[in-house]
Amino acid sequence: MESPSESPSQPVDKGKARAIAITEQTPLLGRASSSTSTAEFHGPSTPATPRRALWHRMLKVFLVSFLFCLLAFTLLAFLLYSYAAQAKGTPIQEVLNSSLIFHGPSHVDVLHITDTGKIHLLVKGKIGVDAGSIIKVHRHPDTDGLWSKARKSIGRWGIRKLDRVSLRLQPIAISPYYDTLVTLGHVEVQPFEVPLAANPPLDKSWLEDITLAVAVVPAQNVSDLTTFVKDAWSSGRFDVRADIDEVTVRGGALGDGGWRGLFQRSISHPRVDIQVPIPPLPGLPQPGKHLPLPSFSQLVTLLSFNITTAEQELSLKARATAIDPFPETISLTTPPLPFTISLPTPDSLIPIASVETRPFDLTHPNITLDIEGHVLPLTTGSSSVLSAFLSRYLSGEANPISISTPIYHGMTVDAEFPAPNPRPSILRNVTIHDMRIKAYGTTFLASGTVNARVVLPKGMNLDLDIFHVLPDVLVFDGEVPDEDDVKAAPPSPELPDPLPEKAFGHIRPEDWLDSVSESVPSEGDVGSSFSVVANIVEVPLKVLPGRQREFSNFVSKVLFKTNGAIAGIMGLASVAVNVPGLPMDGEAGAMELSGLPFQGSVRVRRNSF
Repeated sequence: MESPSESPSQPVDKGKARAIAITEQTPLLGRASSSTSTAEFHGPSTPATPRRALWHRMLKVFLVSFLFCLLAFTLLAFLLYSYAAQAKGTPIQEVLNSSLIFHGPSHVDVLHITDTGKIHLLVKGKIGVDAGSIIKVHRHPDTDGLWSKARKSIGRWGIRKLDRVSLRLQPIAISPYYDTLVTLGHVEVQPFEVPLAANPPLDKSWLEDITLAVAVVPAQNVSDLTTFVKDAWSSGRFDVRADIDEVTVRGGALGDGGWRGLFQRSISHPRVDIQVPIPPLPGLPQPGKHLPLPSFSQLVTLLSFNITTAEQELSLKARATAIDPFPETISLTTPPLPFTISLPTPDSLIPIASVETRPFDLTHPNITLDIEGHVLPLTTGSSSVLSAFLSRYLSGEANPISISTPIYHGMTVDAEFPAPNPRPSILRNVTIHDMRIKAYGTTFLASGTVNARVVLPKGMNLDLDIFHVLPDVLVFDGEVPDEDDVKAAPPSPELPDPLPEKAFGHIRPEDWLDSVSESVPSEGDVGSSFSVVANIVEVPLKVLPGRQREFSNFVSKVLFKTNGAIAGIMGLASVAVNVPGLPMDGEAGAMELSGLPFQGSVRVRRNSF
């Protein structure tokens, strides 16, 4: 007999069932007993085929993009490598001759010159690099194929993006092209930027303004520089070689820290040959015809000078003109340039003046130089050298001088101080007042008061104290003949040969005559003027050899004519002067001026004998 609970016909209880007890054997995840329970747990199902197609599509896009980028990167790397290879394979000389364009200099400022001779400059001009010619990306529509056009287009685009490069140069050694063992100097250039152009026009419109800070250090070997300049003038051009330890080229502007700075290249020990033609200079022969280098006097002409006594020194002012050796397109401004003027002797140079040029600009064809300075203190024994210089100048002769500068030690230029034109007449209105002649045995003695006017040439406005004179006089029967062949007596006992016509006597004191001088107003375009008075006391009047007849005729005129006779006098004189403001060993300077020509006349009356 079955129990009711086991009867199969018993209806299913739809009420709440008793909860199943959880034991150790109960699984953590229950089994899905039906599709209904599965659906309730997982929600609605998604078809597997569309999802798989989406992933395939995304993978395909990724792979295609990756391959395209890889191909583009490879192509770009290949192009960059080809550009770099072409740039690296271009000789530095070709880059400088064809690609690096510098138009100028348009202006040069000399900022400062150090005691060691280092010259600091600011050089202005226009500059640019035709980068397209270096990596060969210039347009050639007639010959470029499709690949070439694409390659060049990318190259030009890259140049435009890079825009410019910055350059750092180690000091540049300059030497003659024919002898690289000789160093003419060094040039230091501060880092600078250079704009790039991919396909520039033929004119200069694409160039950009640039200002370069440059320092030039000339070599100290004067003979090497002199030889180089002479050879350059003979050949008509400057042929030099520039050697640089290293040149660093970096993309972008100076201080640019962006991606452009990744493009960098260093060039070690580049060597550049430079040829600069010498332009024709007005008034000089054409350079390059194997002619000697023009002298300093051919290049610089003294126009005027002025020496004045001021505040216990002799101040100098002068104006000169120099041939402008630069093209008209170049302008130049300089600071004051110091120079020392010296007088050469067989053994040494005697410095006599320190001067400097005022700042000047270039003017074509000639440069005007304004010069100021002062006379230097004279050392023992140097006054005779200066005396000889002044005597030659006052006698109308040129003088050799030497010019040096403390900027460049050891360099001396030989020049010529020009003679005054016209020849100055220093001693004027020379006469002998109250002249008396008396016989003393077989000789005659002359006495009287010498009066003269000392007129310095234009530009010499000095205070002078003329305290001694020494005349050497020829005496004539009548006025001195106005003939070109009449020679003045030299400042020595020797007589001129032949003797001038009508000359009969010779007066020369054995020693200096004391004199008194005072300043008088100047007349005309001359320097300072002074009146001088000196007494002649019984100085021998020697009758010239073979001129007794002329002497007798003169004496007859004096004795038998009511107004006596005119005696012409002509000769050379020496004067001893004190020059206030001319220091010599701490004292006032004194010097002798000799060989000063003079001419005059004196009336000798009967009572003079």
